[in-house]
Amino acid sequence: ESYQAATLTAYVGKHRLSFNQQAATLVKRYEGVPYRYGGTSPAGFDCSGLTQYVYRHLGKNIVLTAEEQFLEFRPISKKRAWGGDLVFFHVDSNPNSYVYHVGVYEGGNDMVAATTTGSDVQWQNFSWAGDTVTFGTLTH
Repeated sequence: ESYQAATLTAYVGKHRLSFNQQAATLVKRYEGVPYRYGGTSPAGFDCSGLTQYVYRHLGKNIVLTAEEQFLEFRPISKKRAWGGDLVFFHVDSNPNSYVYHVGVYEGGNDMVAATTTGSDVQWQNFSWAGDTVTFGTLTH
């Protein structure tokens, strides 16, 4: 898979893609990969396995579970979130409540995430989650 990450670090015109742009691009390559509980590879991903894999292949080692990733990332507002940051899904509207799901933010109300058993990695709209989502970054 390293060749894929290498192609993302190519220069676009005279500008190198930022880490966030690379993450938002790389994750889309895994759309259609089956969901697998505990999965951390293109053979099958769960939500946090996908985010960990994408970040790791771009040089940032992050912890595995959605809750641990939430605790590791710096909280930011949706207004300040960039594509490639993470979207965290909480059990309720308390922004410090338990995180049960995570995806890679793509802008607007969209993300790419490993969904649930019987499904696969998908581009998704998360507006259904209302005020139970928060955003986190490592880069800005």
